[in-house]
Amino acid sequence: MKKVLVVVGPTAVGKTKMAIEIAKHYNFEIISGDSVAIYKRLDIGSAKPTKEEMDGVKHYLVDIIDPKEDYSVKEFQTEARKIIDSSDDIKIISGGTGLYIESVLYNYEFND
Repeated sequence: MKKVLVVVGPTAVGKTKMAIEIAKHYNFEIISGDSVAIYKRLDIGSAKPTKEEMDGVKHYLVDIIDPKEDYSVKEFQTEARKIIDSSDDIKIISGGTGLYIESVLYNYEFND
């Protein structure tokens, strides 16, 4: 896997803001490492960045599935790794869902 920058920490410490500022400065893109941000329409209580807060920075794995659909850590791992490996550009993973983020960084194996 290619190198990534990871911004993690507890709720409300400024992970999103920091990741966006770094991304703007270095022209990086962001992969959301939040298990709720993947769901469409679940905006309240998720701290999902608004379009204004994204400030033109490309974000991946935000609003990708309907809340009625199932989604697993394995699917997140697969999608995030695909995004990371899709170009030579460094990506930032930003979020607070440790299992999601660790599954991308380490060789976690999941059974069907």
